[in-house]
Amino acid sequence: MATKTSNTKTKPVAKATANVDERPVDRHFREYAASHQDPVNTGIHYFCIPLLAFSLFGLIWAIPFPHLPFLGVYNGYFNWASFVIAIVIYFYLKLSPIISYFILFILLGFSYGIMELVNWQQTSGPAMWMLCLSIFIPSVSALLIGNSRESTYAQNGLNIKSLVIAPAYLLNQLLNKLRIKN
Repeated sequence: MATKTSNTKTKPVAKATANVDERPVDRHFREYAASHQDPVNTGIHYFCIPLLAFSLFGLIWAIPFPHLPFLGVYNGYFNWASFVIAIVIYFYLKLSPIISYFILFILLGFSYGIMELVNWQQTSGPAMWMLCLSIFIPSVSALLIGNSRESTYAQNGLNIKSLVIAPAYLLNQLLNKLRIKN
């Protein structure tokens, strides 16, 4: 009776480019930094990412939310953007608690700014969503132009994960300059 023997070769294990002790947030920041090397693109990101985040937050705020009687006088303050705040803070809390706290304060500032725009709209000012759209379109356009300057853009294209990591990355850069450990 003949038996088959298997020739199994072990493949060499590829070297990991990341440190074993590296946190997921550090890996995300490293990948983000590697694909954003052009100085012009970096400058565009420092200016346009906060504008894009504010305008996107305002556009989500402008989506009609049903009137819920149990909210009483708080009906105007609870909307779809409230859910976005909860989801964003949870996501960033998983990455880095310090960054999530700073993002929470930034989002609260955005909320104040949006409420002021809504108040302005109610006193015969322009529609809040139109102002946010007029910020959103140039911000996205500038970011796409800046990203097209990157050598890795043709390889990676438009990356949604990068849009989520970008605000935390910029905040991390600011915290590093202020010597605040995240």
